Parts: sequence; C-alpha cells; structure tokens
Amino acid sequence: MTDKEIQEVSRFVNKNALEKFGPVRTVKPELVFEIAFEGIGFSTRHKSGVALRFPRIVRWRKDKTVDEIDEIEEIKKLIK
Repeated sequence: MTDKEIQEVSRFVNKNALEKFGPVRTVKPELVFEIAFEGIGFSTRHKSGVALRFPRIVRWRKDKTVDEIDEIEEIKKLIK
C-alpha cells in the first residue's frame, strides 16, 4: 500500500471505530483488502476462530465490495 492509502485507511479507522480494545479497533465492514499469509490455523484466542501466520496486506481492493469477499467459513476450509 502507498503512504497515501495508509493515511486514508487510518482516517477511516479513526472515524469509524465501533469498539476499541487496546490497539485493536473494530470498524464497520466497508473496506476490502487482499491479505497474504504463510499459514493458517484454528484459534480459540481470536473472535474469528482463525489465526494467520505472518499476515500482510497485499493491496487495497477498491474494485471489490464487502458483498464479494470470502466468508469466514470459506477461510476455515483452507485449514488442513
């Protein structure tokens, strides 16, 4: 992501935070990102029930809406 995009996302998070827990913010589902990771597994520690190993944002998908993203159940199917 570019510096400009990072600033845009930061502003969005600051304006749209629904919950705060330490450095973690919950925001309304609006922005879509492509995430790469080295591994995936089940987790009792995370609300999603999934933990990604070495996650990183590949790009901001401004061409996609939240209606087009994979649901958590699809992500869980990747776990072997």
